[in-house]
Amino acid sequence: MKVHILDDWFDTLRTLPCFAKLEQHDVTVWTDHVEDPAILASRLEVAEAMVLFRERTKITADLLDRLPGLKLISQRSVYPHIDVDACSKNSVLLCSNMHAGTPSYAAAELTLTLMLASYRQVPEQVAAIRRGDWQMGVGRTLRGRTLGLYGYGRIAKAVAGYAEAIGMKVQWWSSEAGRERAKADGVRLAASREAFFATSDIVSLHVRLKPDTKGIITAEDLAAMQPRALLVNTSRSGLIAPGVLESEIERGRIFAAVDVYDTEPLTDTSHPLLTHPNVLPTPHIGYVTEDEFDLQFSDIFDQVNAYAAGDPIHMINPEVWSGSTG
Repeated sequence: MKVHILDDWFDTLRTLPCFAKLEQHDVTVWTDHVEDPAILASRLEVAEAMVLFRERTKITADLLDRLPGLKLISQRSVYPHIDVDACSKNSVLLCSNMHAGTPSYAAAELTLTLMLASYRQVPEQVAAIRRGDWQMGVGRTLRGRTLGLYGYGRIAKAVAGYAEAIGMKVQWWSSEAGRERAKADGVRLAASREAFFATSDIVSLHVRLKPDTKGIITAEDLAAMQPRALLVNTSRSGLIAPGVLESEIERGRIFAAVDVYDTEPLTDTSHPLLTHPNVLPTPHIGYVTEDEFDLQFSDIFDQVNAYAAGDPIHMINPEVWSGSTG
């Protein structure tokens, strides 16, 4: 099959063991990011299979309508960036392993990293010594602090394990269904939503972005956080109501460590989440490790091979395949 891989910005996949799974295919790797559907359609004109790097490129009806030769989109995890109805309309099969029970440990590790780096002023201390200064301030210790985890899922549970290992106290808040699961597991729930935000030294978000979770974190939630509290978001920017985090940060009352943004890639160097001294920003690197890529793309390439062999796996819109096989 003619397989096109989008958004492999550092041409990393060729260096990983899993890439050998594509040796029987004609593979093209695109290392830049393009949003214009006309340009994408021109690039993908001969593609039979499209491989995605998570949500880096939106797959719209406009794009799919321009790709009559496309048969398969292969990716991993959730797919809010893909118009599934348009896939089905254009007879494009979407395959995506939802990896039940397997958290992204890379994302969990980054979450802990951001807490440590923010509390210990790591970027500022590094910058100070590199410019010939010595210590630039006094950091804070995580041990004994209360970590509030919003969302009772796989990554949050991994973060909780790391936090407890270094002596943090963990409390939870989630949807009603999530809170019921938390109660059944016997973990510590905050007395209320307001109490969760008010009594957590650090709040870390771990919720999937769906229509019912968009903007779920409000101005009132952030205003309830105690002075000098830290908000960590390695999940999705859209969980926070538009402009709310920026407004609260401008007040200078709380801190934030963010890995996700409303616009990605974010290259506007004047953006307050990149310029404000209370913010520690990273460029959506939660899952960006060689180990995580090899794990994810091994699944993705297995999906390509299964399709080529006539026995597709992890089908999201199986009616397309049923229709193609009569």
